[in-house]
Amino acid sequence: MSQEIKITIWNEYRHEKTNDQVSSIYPQGMHSAIAEGLHGTSDKITIATLDDPEHGLSEAVLEQTDVLIWWGHMAHDEVNNEIVDRVYQRVLKGMGLIVLHSGHFSKIFKKLMGTSCDLKWREAGEKERIWVVNPGHPIADGIGEYIELPQEEMYGEHFDIPQPDELVMVSWFEGGEVFRSGCCYTRGSGKIFYFRPGHETYPTYYNPQIRKVISNAVKWAAPVKRDYPRYGHAEQPLEIIKGDNK
Repeated sequence: MSQEIKITIWNEYRHEKTNDQVSSIYPQGMHSAIAEGLHGTSDKITIATLDDPEHGLSEAVLEQTDVLIWWGHMAHDEVNNEIVDRVYQRVLKGMGLIVLHSGHFSKIFKKLMGTSCDLKWREAGEKERIWVVNPGHPIADGIGEYIELPQEEMYGEHFDIPQPDELVMVSWFEGGEVFRSGCCYTRGSGKIFYFRPGHETYPTYYNPQIRKVISNAVKWAAPVKRDYPRYGHAEQPLEIIKGDNK
């Protein structure tokens, strides 16, 4: 029997408190809708928000997190750099990270990518068709040729990110733009998946296929159970070095 994946969902949780339209769609917060879609994946789900002490991401919480899901938008600059560094180190040591929608501009994603992560955007409630371009990838398991969302915010190329290790999905929008919307990376021992849809004024996180992608991504990003590599000065060689008279 496989070990249960321990998930922490981090949500900025500001729009739901200040915008009536958003609170009507996600009355318990976007994190609750995302968590609801993961109940078949794990019962060990922790919720963390920006206004919690240490943003809900204490060392103890992160040490007990296999996969961290991140949604942020209006308050990226309020995330403490010390917490960002803490998450960064956990990813390098094997924690999975799933970055959703406007999280592309989060401090943690930009730190891991090393680029501006900038893009084009337009909020016009247009149709989005998310095409699966890597159907054999585990994140695409159970997803058809595409996912169609009747209304979403447009993100368009150029998306200033490093070349993905694997590109799983590409979006087309009603206005004509396209976007790399499902991107996989490895940093250190950790796996990262960026997944584009999820603007706060649309009920995207209730969509069964969107939930399926996030669930698949959690399973894909879960840490591999192995010892962390040793770094630094290796004084003692594994074998006797010929010509070493010490």
